[in-house]
Amino acid sequence: MDRNVETVTVLPTARTAGDPAGREGRDAGELTALSGEPRRRDMEWRAELESRMAAERFEESEIELDHHREICWLWFRFAERPCFTPALLRDVGRLQNAVISAANAYNTVDLPLKYVVLASRMPGVWNLGGDLSLFVDVIRRQDREMLTEYAYRATHEVFVNWTCLNLPVITVSLVQGDALGGGFEAALSASIIVAERSARFGLPEILFSLFPGMGSFSFLARRTTPAMAMRMITSGKIYSGEDLYEMGIVDVLAEDGKGKETFHEYVDKNASRHTAIRSVIRARQRFHPVTFEELRDVGEIWVETLLSLSDADLRKMERLSAAQDRRRARALKGS
Repeated sequence: MDRNVETVTVLPTARTAGDPAGREGRDAGELTALSGEPRRRDMEWRAELESRMAAERFEESEIELDHHREICWLWFRFAERPCFTPALLRDVGRLQNAVISAANAYNTVDLPLKYVVLASRMPGVWNLGGDLSLFVDVIRRQDREMLTEYAYRATHEVFVNWTCLNLPVITVSLVQGDALGGGFEAALSASIIVAERSARFGLPEILFSLFPGMGSFSFLARRTTPAMAMRMITSGKIYSGEDLYEMGIVDVLAEDGKGKETFHEYVDKNASRHTAIRSVIRARQRFHPVTFEELRDVGEIWVETLLSLSDADLRKMERLSAAQDRRRARALKGS
């Protein structure tokens, strides 16, 4: 551990056997800290941010605040299958709201926070995408309202991530393992993607007559070209982290098992250039803007497509959902 590092960790709300998502949790999470000597001007910010994080009821995530490098981490800690369940989407929204509200209560011009990072604690898995089990159930009931609510929440969170929370921070996806479907889309919404060499990325939705509707085309078209985005979405091809680095989609390539270390090296190397890099990101977003209206409209097309899927397509989704469960079981057994 680095000297003079202060980290604070907020763990998920306590769960009971009958309440795996923690909705009846007994407390707001456990707060632990390893303290160095804080700079006097940062103490107000630290207290504000830690207080807001500790007050949240994170269900499937762990929050880590690295005050030394000025990084806020959200680590996925999947309670069930390793995908974007409604609970995990709520957690991402809670993190974003806590950071934004703390910044508004502080001085956003001189904010002692530089990076907001999404990462995963599950070995070999970053995120496997949408909650297929939920989708199958909702489609069979033809519950348009619930699908629309899921799409709205997902597109809102990726939009906030894409716009860097409208704060002078840089959003980062640290991908170690598989980022598939909606997981790949979430990774793409960050300003910087750090990926290990053998991490796997792909959009398999075409296999069951669907398309990834939470920003994949919008983000890929801006990182590559519309033609390449179309090819990647319709092929269902799986790419390695090294493949995407060569394509210019991954920004920082790390050796396997060295993702966090490599990101720390990136942060340290660019400590004096953070403002310049943030400005370049803003310029890129101005040149190729993604609006919430665009993401919302594509999300509505996604809902329409889901509701039109056949029974054969739904059975394929069920098999993939079962595969997600098996993947989690293998990861837990090996950890």
